Amino acid sequence: MTDIPDLLRALGLRAPRDALAAFLVHATKSRLAPSETCEQLAALERRERDARNLAARTKSATLGPFKPLDQFDWDFPRQIDRDTYDLLLDLDFVAKGHNILLRGPSGVGKSTLAQNLALRAIERGHTVRFSTLAAMLADLLRQESLPATERRLKRYALPNLLVLDELGYLPQDARSADLLYSLISRRHERRSTIITTNLPFKQWNQVFPGAACVAALVDRFAQHCYVIDVDGDSWRQKSAGTPPGGPKAGKKKR
Repeated sequence: MTDIPDLLRALGLRAPRDALAAFLVHATKSRLAPSETCEQLAALERRERDARNLAARTKSATLGPFKPLDQFDWDFPRQIDRDTYDLLLDLDFVAKGHNILLRGPSGVGKSTLAQNLALRAIERGHTVRFSTLAAMLADLLRQESLPATERRLKRYALPNLLVLDELGYLPQDARSADLLYSLISRRHERRSTIITTNLPFKQWNQVFPGAACVAALVDRFAQHCYVIDVDGDSWRQKSAGTPPGGPKAGKKKR
């Protein structure tokens, strides 16, 4: 029995050696029939492969670390439409190619909510990519030729779900606006996009000053779009023990 886990691994099973050894002990003690042994061993291997596949696709999506949804404090924001968010977890919007806008001030959990929707999509077998808007545009602008830019655009145009985080935090030039417009146009009514921002649609032109395509960009993105407004104090201030309003807000006068 000592060598059987190594033999199974050599044959291509991906389950950890310790897990295989523990299963063999269980099968022996339980006196499993050969058919039961094969069935349970196949189930063990399937769980391992599914877990590895999920981990690989999650890494490829570049979600980064985030708080799982079961740790999200829904009572902390002053305003949030939880019912709509819960409906979106069914991922019907992905099947229809509809978009989501998560809007609110910094630190209220917009990115966390977007990342959890992205993880749910990965778990359901969808292709996903997550990026800050600034990082994506920098990636595209680094390309040295039009063909190279077109090839790199596919990285963001093809996933079933694209999450662009933090629109409005850094100003962008007109070339960046053109790239974002091209991307949203390619995905329009075919693939879903989530954008997090601190700005209403009418202020997006402040992010891309002088860009002529902003109105058309907003028009396409907003045509089939769920808007969830999140209002409240910053989670980061809460975690740091800083009173709402800044470090001086809670000081007493002497």
